[in-house]
Amino acid sequence: MFTPVWTSKARETYGELRVKAEASLKARRRSKKTKATKDEGLFKQVHKCIQHLIRNPKHPGLATHEYRSLSNPYDEKGKVFEAYAQNDTPGAYRVFWCYGPHRRQITIIAITPHP
Repeated sequence: MFTPVWTSKARETYGELRVKAEASLKARRRSKKTKATKDEGLFKQVHKCIQHLIRNPKHPGLATHEYRSLSNPYDEKGKVFEAYAQNDTPGAYRVFWCYGPHRRQITIIAITPHP
């Protein structure tokens, strides 16, 4: 298990996704609809991705690979990785992360639609 460390940008994005999903869930319950909305589904996928990262960053469902366009916030020679929260979706969300700053920690750098 790894302990997550969040950049302010990643924490803000995660919070925004959560707020949208919770608002959508409340509205859906009031209208007695059963099918989850896109906002609910997106948050669920991002949350699940982060849970997999914490448990096993090499989980095959994450399709984790090195991403060279972002710099590591702790070590300019350190690697940054991209994990798939969604796949085969236009604007699929990705979670960008790195190891550190300490042992058994993962820093969530950003949560964003695929560039």
